[in-house]
Amino acid sequence: MGLIAFIKNAGEKLFGHKEVEQAQTQVAAKPDDSAAQARVEELNAKAGSAILAYIQTQNLGADDLAVAFDGATGAVTVSGTAPDQATREKIVLCCGNVQGVESVNDDLAVAEAADEAEYYTVVSGDTLSKISRDSYGDANKYMAIFEANKPMLSHPDKIYPGQVLRIPPQA
Repeated sequence: MGLIAFIKNAGEKLFGHKEVEQAQTQVAAKPDDSAAQARVEELNAKAGSAILAYIQTQNLGADDLAVAFDGATGAVTVSGTAPDQATREKIVLCCGNVQGVESVNDDLAVAEAADEAEYYTVVSGDTLSKISRDSYGDANKYMAIFEANKPMLSHPDKIYPGQVLRIPPQA
């Protein structure tokens, strides 16, 4: 899939992204400061672990799943082997729909290939019905979008601006 862009200031609050940014600023000001470098590495590892734990709470299994965060760029790199395309896309969305993440480098392999879903970034005033009407021509197909984004979505009315959703191909 490659690199997918997200909105940095939207999403789950899993780690202190402001703390990561401050540490990065210190390193930029004093590149030879080994203590600051070590702090950045520690914070990046902590952020990667928090994102990995979030994926695991969503029951999205993948073999050899690894998540790395780079606070300097706001990028997450995710790798491993997902059992199917839908799980792969949900893992990528879990990584990207986190506050402080600007992009996800998707290095995931898929055990069972299928058609890729499209991605949609929610804007103010959106509902799943509106997104369904725009995507499928039928507002009543909103449950297909809701189901495609479970377990990250707990209710069809709980979406927020900046959130990226999977829009699966029509059946």
